[in-house]
Amino acid sequence: MSEPLITNTAALFRQATAQGRDSLDAAALRTLLGNLGLAFDASAAPGAVELRVSLNSTREFGMVISAGLGGLEAELDEGNFRRDRASVYAAVSLTDAVDFLGLFKRTLAYQKLAVLARHAGGVAPDATLEACFENLLALGKAFAPDNPAAPFVLRALELNPAQIGSTLTARGAACAFGAPQPGRLPRPIEKIEKLIHPKRIGIIGVSGTSMNFGRIILRNLMGSGYPKEQLLVLKPGEAEIDGVKCVADLKSLDGKLDLLIVAVAASAVYDLVDEIIASDAVEAVMLIPGSMGETKKSREPAAALAARINAAHAKAGGGPIFLGANCLGVVSHPGAYDSWFIPLERLPKPQKKPTRTAVMLSQSGAFMITRISQNPWLDPAYMLALGNQTDLTHGDMLSYFAALPGIETIGIYIEGFKDLDGLQFAHAVRKAVLNGRQVVVYKSGKTAPGQGGVMGHTASIAGGLTLFESVVRHAGAIVAEDFSAFDDLFYMAGALHGKKIGGGRLGAISGAGFEAVGMADSIEADGFALDMGALEDATVKDIETILVAKKLDQLVEVRNPLDINPGADDEAHLQITEAFLRDPNIDAVVVGLDPTAPAVCALEESKLRPGHDIHSPKSALSLMPALVERNEKPVIGIVDGGELYDAMSAGLMDRGVCIFRNCARGTKALARYIEARLNAESLRRRHPGGTVF
Repeated sequence: MSEPLITNTAALFRQATAQGRDSLDAAALRTLLGNLGLAFDASAAPGAVELRVSLNSTREFGMVISAGLGGLEAELDEGNFRRDRASVYAAVSLTDAVDFLGLFKRTLAYQKLAVLARHAGGVAPDATLEACFENLLALGKAFAPDNPAAPFVLRALELNPAQIGSTLTARGAACAFGAPQPGRLPRPIEKIEKLIHPKRIGIIGVSGTSMNFGRIILRNLMGSGYPKEQLLVLKPGEAEIDGVKCVADLKSLDGKLDLLIVAVAASAVYDLVDEIIASDAVEAVMLIPGSMGETKKSREPAAALAARINAAHAKAGGGPIFLGANCLGVVSHPGAYDSWFIPLERLPKPQKKPTRTAVMLSQSGAFMITRISQNPWLDPAYMLALGNQTDLTHGDMLSYFAALPGIETIGIYIEGFKDLDGLQFAHAVRKAVLNGRQVVVYKSGKTAPGQGGVMGHTASIAGGLTLFESVVRHAGAIVAEDFSAFDDLFYMAGALHGKKIGGGRLGAISGAGFEAVGMADSIEADGFALDMGALEDATVKDIETILVAKKLDQLVEVRNPLDINPGADDEAHLQITEAFLRDPNIDAVVVGLDPTAPAVCALEESKLRPGHDIHSPKSALSLMPALVERNEKPVIGIVDGGELYDAMSAGLMDRGVCIFRNCARGTKALARYIEARLNAESLRRRHPGGTVF
């Protein structure tokens, strides 16, 4: 938007303010829309397609543009439509007119416009829509709440109903604005280095006589390999606890602590935090206590505490950073420490991957505990619980880890954002994706009771789920719809990060007919679908040769999906899988390994056929890891069977093979994952060099 138009818009807002209003009247609206190249005519005849186009200043994501169905259809619950069908949303700072028009083309509104234009012998009004979006985006950026130069903040501009002709004409319009509000000071996120790789850790709240949370944390620190000589316990009247030196207080320290873990009662935290800030003796602080800001009685003092921590960031050096409160703690394998207050005997963390390349960030510590307990192959290098975000936020954490060398995949559980932190988070997602990372996100609070539970758990404010999902997915994240999908997508992202995604053409193989069909039936994700690739003649001949050698040629017709008969052994499964992988019309393969089939080496020990087990050199466990390693295309193995086949499944996963225990779940996850990878590659093509808009 040119400077005169910004000046003229600000003048309209000032004029309305002088009249005691925070919204524009009809005359001012007409002027504003005219300046934007749009029209306002309440008496215009309804168009064949009614649109809604709006700019809204949201608490979490700042200025958001949206467009979709207008008029009566806009009042329908978006839950009645599939994703992106009713409306699309994007943060204005992460889109431009061409990009947002591409989003809008997914909606029913645009598709109606395109059909009408085709029937009339014309073309869809792309140029008019693009010009409209370009001007609205310019307005939104100029008057966004995160724009420090904005004299006013545009609270909302709603055009509904509107219609497209030579320009966009609104029959209904409203515009509200307000004064800019001060935001939080930026946190010195470079100090997260001290949090995850501390050279010196102090703990306050350790009991010398009982196994309280502080004592468990101390034991976990030592049990995870952190050197005793780099630990200190802050406790007056004690010389040592569990062989760790004690000092009386912060004033008794001989030098700075990289990290101070606070495991005292919540009531004692308020004065202690003031002491920490004043002492300048600590770089990073972990606040373990719960209930701070989570109950009605504690919200006011917790907010005051957060304000004092925020003010400290104006000091030279930025002051200390705080993780929590209501924080389970941190597991940092590279930092050689585990500060979770879960005894190691209840949650051992043996290395499952040759190199750990993932991060898990969670507002809920229990979410991480259950995910790792149930899915040890996730095996992140770092696991951090954010708690109620008294200081460090989701946006801070993702901004840091998006740039940390050696990280490939980041999984995040979110209950709510602090003001405008959703915008910082979305920018961090985009930067992470442009840097080659994968970001898998699950947000809780889908229902009103769920949002109430979020507020009571970590003092979060749960925003609208549709808005969240749309903005974060547009930024480049893989958004999971439930816990199981999060587990699947986070695991798959880690297992397949280094694989090439050339497209969405799937090959499906199994000796169980239902499974081969089930894979084909599971290729659709919401708004995206894989294709069953058409096998080349050369591939068909290669497979027929394999079938002849295995004496299965009279039982099997080569096709995709392929049912290779329960008589197929491990070698047949894997030789056919490799034939599929060589086919240029196949981008990924899902293969059912049929553990209950007698010909497959699936048991840990076979009494009926000694040696015909997972330890055989001809078993999938022996052969499949090398197949996966030498092929750049993704391979998903399915081991659908009971606990007898846990050893087979675990052995393959330990060796880097991506294994699912259900064909539908594995194929659906693959469809979602391929969609996200293709979207990420499209983003990187549009933003060479990693430059965000």
